[in-house]
Amino acid sequence: MKRFKFKSVVQLANIRLSVKTAAVVLASSTMVSALLGLFRDRLLNSYYLGTYPTGIDAYTAAFTVPDFMFFILTSGALAVSFIPVFNQRLMTGNKKSAWELSSSLINLLALLALIVSVLIMIFADPLIRYVVSPGLDESGMILAINMTRVIAINPFLFSIATVLTSMQQAVGRFVFYSLAPTIYNIGIIIGITCFTGGINLFGVQVFEGGIMGVALGVILGAIMQLIVALIGLFGLGFDYEFKIHWRNQGFRTILKLLPPRSLDQGMDYVNSIVSTNLSSRMGAGAVRSFDQATSLHTMPVNLIGVAISTAFFPKLTEELGNGDKSKFYETFRKALRTIIWIALPVSAIAFFGRGYVVSFISNIGNNDSNKMMASILGTLCVAIFARSVFHIASRGFYAYQDTKTPFRVSIIAVGLTVALSVAAWLLNWGVDGLGIAQSVGALIEIIILLAILQKRSKGEILNKSFWKAFSRMIFATVIAGAVAFSMTKFLPLRATDTSLVITIPKFILIASVSFLAYFVASYFLNLEEIEPIAKYIRKILFKNVK
Repeated sequence: MKRFKFKSVVQLANIRLSVKTAAVVLASSTMVSALLGLFRDRLLNSYYLGTYPTGIDAYTAAFTVPDFMFFILTSGALAVSFIPVFNQRLMTGNKKSAWELSSSLINLLALLALIVSVLIMIFADPLIRYVVSPGLDESGMILAINMTRVIAINPFLFSIATVLTSMQQAVGRFVFYSLAPTIYNIGIIIGITCFTGGINLFGVQVFEGGIMGVALGVILGAIMQLIVALIGLFGLGFDYEFKIHWRNQGFRTILKLLPPRSLDQGMDYVNSIVSTNLSSRMGAGAVRSFDQATSLHTMPVNLIGVAISTAFFPKLTEELGNGDKSKFYETFRKALRTIIWIALPVSAIAFFGRGYVVSFISNIGNNDSNKMMASILGTLCVAIFARSVFHIASRGFYAYQDTKTPFRVSIIAVGLTVALSVAAWLLNWGVDGLGIAQSVGALIEIIILLAILQKRSKGEILNKSFWKAFSRMIFATVIAGAVAFSMTKFLPLRATDTSLVITIPKFILIASVSFLAYFVASYFLNLEEIEPIAKYIRKILFKNVK
C-alpha cells in the first residue's frame, strides 16, 4: 500500500486550472458549501426558531456589523481590485513586486481590521440598540450585543484569508480558495452540535453553552478557514515580509482602486442593515425569517453568478491586458449568456417550489415562520436572476480597472431599495415588502450596468445574436415555469411533510422534470448553451453505434 503523502496531495490541488475546470470546481465546492449551509441552518432553526425566536433573531442580528465592516474593508472588493494588478506583475515576470504588493495588503488590511474589531467590541451596545435591531426586546438586545462582541474578530481573520485566497485565484488555483466557505460552515456546525451543550475541561465547566456556543463555532470556522488559505500557498513561492511597501506602484494602484469598490460593497450591505432594522420591528422571528429567505436566494446566486464570473474574470483581465478587446467582448458575452441561461429557470423553479426549499432548512412544519420564509423567498426570485447577472456585469468594469462606475450605480440602486423598503414598512406591507424592494433594486442595477457597458463597447457586447438568444431563453423559461407549477400541484407540500426524506425526493422530481422541459425547449430553440449537454447525451446513447 502506498503511503499517504500530504505534500503530494497539496501539490496536486494547487495546479493551475482551465476556465471550464475552474468553473466546475467552484460550482461544485459552492454546492457542497451550500448543502452544509442548509444543514447548519436546519440545525439552528430546529433548535431555536420554534422555541426561542428572540434568541435566534439576536444571533442573526449579531452578524450585521462585523459582516458590514468586512465587506467594506475586504470581501469581493479586494479580489476585483487586486487580481488585475497582481496578474500584471506576474505576467511581466516581476515577482518581487507581486510579493511586496501581497505582503503590504495583508499587513495593512490586518491592521485596519484589528482596529475595527476592537471598535466593534467597544461600541456593540449602541450599534445594536439604535442602528441594527432596535425592535428586539431587552433580553434579545443584550444577547445580540454579547454575540456581536464575540463575532467581532471575524473581520480580522477574514481579511487575511481573503488576501491569501485572492493570490491563489489570480494564478488559477481554485481548490483551496473554494474550500474556505465549506470549512467555515463546518466550524459553525461544530459550534451548534458541540458548544451549545457547554464546554468541560478536566471536569471543570468553562462554558455554560446555549446559543452563545454557536457564536464560538463561528470563530472556530473563521480560524479553520484561515488555516486552509495558508495551506493553499504551498508551492507558490510567496515571499512574505512584515512590512508595508508604500512606494510599490502596484500597491498604490490598488489603494486607488480599493475605496470605490469597498464603498460599493458597503453600499450593498446597507440593504441588509436597513432590512434587519425594519424586520426587527415586525415581531419575533421576522429577522430570522428574512435572513433565511435571503440566504436561500443567495445560494443559487453563488452557484451561478459568483462561480461562473469568478472563473471567467482572470481570462477577461488577461485579454484586456493583451489589448484584445474583440476577444474580451466575446468572452464577456459568453459568460453573460451562460449565467442568464442557467439563472432564468432556477429563478422560476425557486418561485414555484419555494415551500419545498424552505422545508430544507426548517423542520418545524407548515407554521407561520415557514410560511413567512416561503413568501419572502417568492419575492426574492427576481433578485436571484438579477444578482447572478450582476456579478459578471460588475466584473466587466473591474477588468478595465474601473471600480468607480459600479459604485455610482450602486448608490442609485441602494438608494432606491432603501426608499422602497421604508415605504413598504410605512404601508404595512410586512416582510414581503422588503423582499420586493430587494428585487426591484437588483433589477434596476443590472439594467444600468449593462446599458453603460453596451455604450462603451459601441453595441458590440449585447449584439443582435445576444438579444435573439435572450428572447428564446425567456420563452424556454415560461415553459419550464408552467411545468414547475403543474408539478407542484401534482406533488403538493403537505403540513405533515417535515422530513427531508419526503421533501427532497419531491423537490428533485419537480426540479428535474422542469429542467428537462427547459433543456428540450432550449434544444428546439437552437440555443448554443444546450449543445455541450446534448453532445454528452448523444455520446452516451450512441457510443456503441458506428
